[in-house]
Amino acid sequence: MRIIIRRPGDDRDLNMTPEGEFLDPPPASLATRVFRAALIIAVVAAGLALAALALWFALMLIPIAAGAALIAWGAFRWRVWRARRSSLGGERNIFRG
Repeated sequence: MRIIIRRPGDDRDLNMTPEGEFLDPPPASLATRVFRAALIIAVVAAGLALAALALWFALMLIPIAAGAALIAWGAFRWRVWRARRSSLGGERNIFRG
């Protein structure tokens, strides 16, 4: 015997045995389990693809950062050279223009 207790306007079911124990929900069907597994695999694959794309982008920026560092080093050495050339033996702050 199955007893269903329902309040007016409430769509939830409360399935209990006459002894007052709750009934377990029926097990998920095979199609539902396959869908859940496929969904989890798809989410993991999308995360891995996003991580690979971020790594690729970071690796593409390494030559640009190295070029910028070389240009900055060259500009610094140029300023040091000009400061030494223009000074007459006195100490001068090269960062003050």
